[in-house]
Amino acid sequence: MTGMAPVTARAMRGLALAQIRYVTPVRPGDADGPTAEVYRQVEREFGVLAPPVVLHSPAPELMTGAWLMLREALIAPGVVDRAVREAVAAGVSAANSCPYCVSVHGATLRGLAGDQAARTIVGGRLTEVADERLREAAHWATTASLRPRDGEAPHMPFTAREAPEYVGVAVLFHYLNRMVNTFLEDAPMPASAPRAGLGMVQRVLSAMIRGASRRIGAAGDSLALLPWEPVPADLHWAQASPHIAQAFARAAGAVDRAARQVVAPSVRDLLDRELRVWDGAPRGLGRGWLDALLATLPPADRRAGRLALLVAFASYQIDAGVIEDYRGDRPDDDAGLVVLASWAALSAARRVGGWTAGAPAANGGPGGTG
Repeated sequence: MTGMAPVTARAMRGLALAQIRYVTPVRPGDADGPTAEVYRQVEREFGVLAPPVVLHSPAPELMTGAWLMLREALIAPGVVDRAVREAVAAGVSAANSCPYCVSVHGATLRGLAGDQAARTIVGGRLTEVADERLREAAHWATTASLRPRDGEAPHMPFTAREAPEYVGVAVLFHYLNRMVNTFLEDAPMPASAPRAGLGMVQRVLSAMIRGASRRIGAAGDSLALLPWEPVPADLHWAQASPHIAQAFARAAGAVDRAARQVVAPSVRDLLDRELRVWDGAPRGLGRGWLDALLATLPPADRRAGRLALLVAFASYQIDAGVIEDYRGDRPDDDAGLVVLASWAALSAARRVGGWTAGAPAANGGPGGTG
């Protein structure tokens, strides 16, 4: 057991599994090997069996990578207060129209920094946030979602030493928001549950996540779950923190290996071209923008191309029809579905990370301890 009472642990596990759509997650009682170890670490250090991690379980190596990024960027001890990191998480999630993550991390922020900070950040009223550190962190998180224009040099509310944690949380949530929008309900509860109970669920989650803080081990403790990887050039922002650099490098390596087996070269090339010219802005309310892009693909690759493009650029538009169209004649390939979505989501998140790290503030500037 992980510090939770057995009845509470079982209830929270059931709640986690019930929120996942389109794939069948590995049940805790059936988990073994690396999957069981990830589940154990998640419950111990995050406080609950987090659905954004568990949804990856049909592809265990990718689930491990998701946990490494979440653990080392958001949870592990660092130089940036957890409340500041949660403000970044909530700000990115609001910018990405991810109500599930806004709900969970807004509730966590409420427990760490108070109701006023959480309410104004998740509501997008950033000028009303009283705490300067949280205000600047949330403002940066939302504005950094867009690529700077030529000649722009936006202020970064962190020092060079803090950059891996700020940017790491931002990249993490650009990834998780896309996966969550694809595979989870809009709130941290089953679709059939009455929404009147959301407040209670948020309070319980917040208490359990905060309660797990005393069980968190040292930075880098999760890294042994995946093999060492060279750090790609687009993860340069993590260089001041070896454990964050390796968490993201190892996760990226796992996703890249899996994608080479699942994603057609034509789809990989198309998404890469589109990401190179993307400015971070939404593609629009409809899906008309997809038609011309999909016409460039071989007919056999268009279903996968549609899903990959939606995950990367408009994950909030994904519904059961999109998933059913992708599955086609492979209705039971949960692992392949997770791999395609994970690859598209991380590709977009890494692209955003490439433009978020600008010139940090001087030591001791807003948001930092110096």
